[in-house]
Amino acid sequence: MLSPQIHGNVWEMGLNTARVFRLVASQPRRDTLPILPIREARMSRFWSKLVSELSPYVPGEQPQLDELVKLNTNENPYGPAPGVLAAIAAETGDCLRLYPDPHGTKLANALASRFGLQRSQVFLGNGSDEVLGHTFLALLKQELPLLFADVTYSFYPVYAQLYGIKSELVPVSRDYGIVVDDYLARPSGAIIVANPNAPTGRFLPVSEVERLLRGKPDCPVVVDEAYVDFGGESAARLIEQYPNLLVIQTFSKSRSLAGLRVGYALGHPELIEALERIKNCFNSYPLDRLALAGAQASVEDETYFQDCCARVSRSRDELTRRLAALGFEVLPSLTNFVFARHPARDAGELAAQLRQRAIIVRHFRSPRIEQFLRISVGTDAQCERLVGVLAALVPKS
Repeated sequence: MLSPQIHGNVWEMGLNTARVFRLVASQPRRDTLPILPIREARMSRFWSKLVSELSPYVPGEQPQLDELVKLNTNENPYGPAPGVLAAIAAETGDCLRLYPDPHGTKLANALASRFGLQRSQVFLGNGSDEVLGHTFLALLKQELPLLFADVTYSFYPVYAQLYGIKSELVPVSRDYGIVVDDYLARPSGAIIVANPNAPTGRFLPVSEVERLLRGKPDCPVVVDEAYVDFGGESAARLIEQYPNLLVIQTFSKSRSLAGLRVGYALGHPELIEALERIKNCFNSYPLDRLALAGAQASVEDETYFQDCCARVSRSRDELTRRLAALGFEVLPSLTNFVFARHPARDAGELAAQLRQRAIIVRHFRSPRIEQFLRISVGTDAQCERLVGVLAALVPKS
């Protein structure tokens, strides 16, 4: 049995025979959040061997509480572009009796135009996680191992296990950066890099991505750009030159549409066709009418998109400055979150104390990063409240 009580988020654990599930807690006081107890799942004799051995991804919790400062899942603190809601409303009539466009033609054309690509170079999916899932099966299951960082998005090892993909972890540097030479030096069948990386926030210059592509011309190279719009540069401009490159992005972060579940991939038509073949073996209609309409309206409002990203980036830089003034080490970030640790305070204890004050952040009990907190950038008022609480919890510098 698992005995420790977990403060904040249930940590990502690799259990071979049991999984950790949250229990529904009674309604707490408005100024506090409950400690989340855990229990082992009962395994059924009807489970397949694969299910019994899986270690699923653990998503960030979504508590529904008043006055909660929710800084744990990297959602955008601001709403979507004004035209998005109108576009969604226009799709809520009699047309809902009809299936959506299985190809998402209008949205795909809008994305192709934005990136200077052809329609055949765009793939749509139900959130970037689904796009990643199809990518692992379609492109990354090779004879030689798949390479990804030892500190990165924790869905990568989940998909590797689910699909039986041989994989190897490539350590990030002491300052948590991706080191391209370490990938070039290893035999590999495929490579995936989150850029900017999660949960660290570190960005790998596109010139380094290109060096990786040049050095591994026979490997599919996937660049997961969920956070690239907050100050990074997309590798999408390299697609025409490198047929082994697949770029994956999402509408969940920079476009404030996490609730619609829209993701996409950009790449050579042959790579996109591989994803289409996998998709149509699972679900030919991954995006509903509301998601397609809302996402298209978002793409068509470039001004709002750029202004929103700039606003979040300014808040991130100010939050970084304020945390550093409190004695935190904050890794350089080009995302909508910061990754920080305090030399005099245990990260798990800090997360628990913030939680008691109705502020939730993400704490990963994982090797190398267990003393860090991942803090999503909220509104300026939310960031101010966070900093004020932390100022009372950490030693004066």
